[in-house]
Parts: sequence; structure tokens; C-alpha cells
Amino acid sequence: MTNAQVEPSAPQPRLRALVTGASSGIGAAFARALAARGNDLVLVARTAAALEALAADLTSRHGVRADVVIADLARADAVDDIVAGVAARGIEVGTLINNAGFGTHGFFAELDASRERDEIAVNVLSLVGLTRAFVPAMVARRSGGIINLASTAAFQPVPYMATYGATKAFVLSFSEALAEEVRRHGVRVVALCPGQTSTAFFTDIEESRVGIARTAEQVVATGLRALERGRVVAVDGFANTAMTSSVRLAPRALVRRIAARIERPSSLKPR
Repeated sequence: MTNAQVEPSAPQPRLRALVTGASSGIGAAFARALAARGNDLVLVARTAAALEALAADLTSRHGVRADVVIADLARADAVDDIVAGVAARGIEVGTLINNAGFGTHGFFAELDASRERDEIAVNVLSLVGLTRAFVPAMVARRSGGIINLASTAAFQPVPYMATYGATKAFVLSFSEALAEEVRRHGVRVVALCPGQTSTAFFTDIEESRVGIARTAEQVVATGLRALERGRVVAVDGFANTAMTSSVRLAPRALVRRIAARIERPSSLKPR
């Protein structure tokens, strides 16, 4: 009786976590938290110097691999470039953090039209494009996780931040629907909904600050905990949870009028 010789199987590639908007704020906090857990990373943002510095720091501290992909998600070809860059490196994405996004604040009729289009491209189109690019392999592996950054703004219309609120409402709805589609395939999807957070986002739109800010690290902990527990919608912080719950019960007309009073720029407020 002869012994059959078994060919050694090829080593399976180590799955990476891909984080968009990783150069600062919540994205950088996600990168640090995932690296501390031993996750290899793909860091995506527009700013090469900041990404390279972060990648070097995470590799030095945690011994993980951190590849950098420079991309402007407002560009129509950004998603294709990211996917091609990942494929060229032989990387498989096991966790996708769609964090990149920005907001505009002001009287919609006076806001820069191209900036509003870019806001939709970054907050919605790139998120959908990257999810569509990487979710099929997750389904095939019967494992994977996606965290999409929505916002407490997703739960009601936000006058004077009309485009931003609408994009985040899209992210919330899209994430909930996708989570239901893929859950039987072993893939988890979370819509992470922070409120005011101590990041440059709120520095850029100073007048929209409401309440006490949470830290980026607190937001990330909420998101990762939700992913582990299979929760689909994760509102960060007790006060934000209470606020979003009350919004669902109040008359919609009242909600939007209160939001308008809060968000109305100082130049438009009666003196």
C-alpha cells in the first residue's frame, strides 16, 4: 500500500481592514484600534504625508502591515483606482470601514454647487462603490464586516445642512437594507451614527455644534462593539441615543423646525 503524497496547500492571504478617510479623526482612530487588535490595514485618504506617517507608526507599535492608497473620493474614478490598487498588491479585504465624508453648512441656495456634488460623491457614491466592490468576496467567504459612517443627522431632515443630512439618511437606509440581504451569508453590516465628535469635521462647521462632543475613540469603540455583537444600527452615546429615539416619536414638521432653529447660520438669525 503506497502512501499518497499530499501537496501542501498555498498559504491563505491574511485579510485586511480597509479604512477610508484614515488620515485623521474617526478614520485614524479606527486604524489605531484595528492595528491594536492585530489587523493588517489598507489606509485610504487624499493626504499622502499623514497616511504614510500613520502607517509607519502603526507598523512600529503593533507589527502590522499597513498599505497606503492615495485617493480623492470626490473623483469619479476613485473607487476603481482603490480597487485596482488593492488587487495589484494581492490584498483581500475582510473588513471595510467606509468612514470618509464631509458636511457643508449654510443656506442651500448660496452654497457652492460643485462642493455639494462632491459631498454626495464622497458620502454616498464612493461608499456604495467600495461596498459593491468588496462585498461579493465576503459573501463567497461567508465572513466579513462593513461599518458605514452615518450620523445622528440621518434620523431627521437637517435644514442648513440639507445635503449632508440627506446623504447620511441614505447611508442609514442602505446599510440596514444591505445588512438584511447579507446576514445569512455570514457578513455583518453596521450603520454607525455618531453625533458631535471632537474632530476637524466640527471645527469646519463650527456653528452646527450641539451638545457635548464625544471622542473619536468612543465612536470607534461603539462601532466595533456593534460589529462584534451583530447590531445593525449603532448610535454613539446615551444622549445621542435618547435624542434619535425622541425624534422618531415627534411630529416630523416639529422636528424639522427645531432643527432649522438650531442649525440656522448666525448671519440668518434675527437680531
